[in-house]
Amino acid sequence: MAKLFIVPTPIGNLEDITFRAIRILKESDMILAEDTRKTMILLRHYGIEKIVSSHHIFNEHKSIHAVIEKLKTDITIALVSDAGTPGISDPGFLLVRECLKENIVVECLPGPTALIPALVNSGLPCDRFVFEGFLPHKKGRQTRLLKLEEESNTMVFYESPHRLQKTLEQFATFFGPERLASVSRELSKIYEENVRGTLEELGTHFRDKTVKGEIVIVVEGKK
Repeated sequence: MAKLFIVPTPIGNLEDITFRAIRILKESDMILAEDTRKTMILLRHYGIEKIVSSHHIFNEHKSIHAVIEKLKTDITIALVSDAGTPGISDPGFLLVRECLKENIVVECLPGPTALIPALVNSGLPCDRFVFEGFLPHKKGRQTRLLKLEEESNTMVFYESPHRLQKTLEQFATFFGPERLASVSRELSKIYEENVRGTLEELGTHFRDKTVKGEIVIVVEGKK
């Protein structure tokens, strides 16, 4: 029976993968990967030998049709991203949507995603939150920030290292310098860092620093 498995993979520490995820990767007929080189590191670590094909943001529109046709031959395919759960700020949504249109079974395994550990260890309320992912770089960014000024729930953002300082400064401008926040980077890795404080304090902390790794920013909602 044709089936697409969405398989979350570790966001850093290779031990953060479920037994079931390993089994599905071993049993699937082929694996679609955002970056085949990174995925091969994971597969070699667990002794998994499979056909691995590229499926990333730059080719997903073109490759979807071919993937659907392969699935129609009653094979199983596992989709993985570089880290975390495919579809969460990573390729995956378009393929899932097309599979459902074609009545192909889709099953998403539970597993790693950076936003949850960053949210929980921020110390900010996590019973209700909004996930914004990456904000628009230019067009629509200010409009989105203006809408979020009134957001009362905790907000979670993804950001790249080279944009961190600018983003913290913008957050302080729109949300207020005294708004509490947390910055998490390199989650589950050797150099994991979680810094908490006001947006102003965080801006000062990271100013003139060389920052590396994937970053999650958690911001307190408006009181």
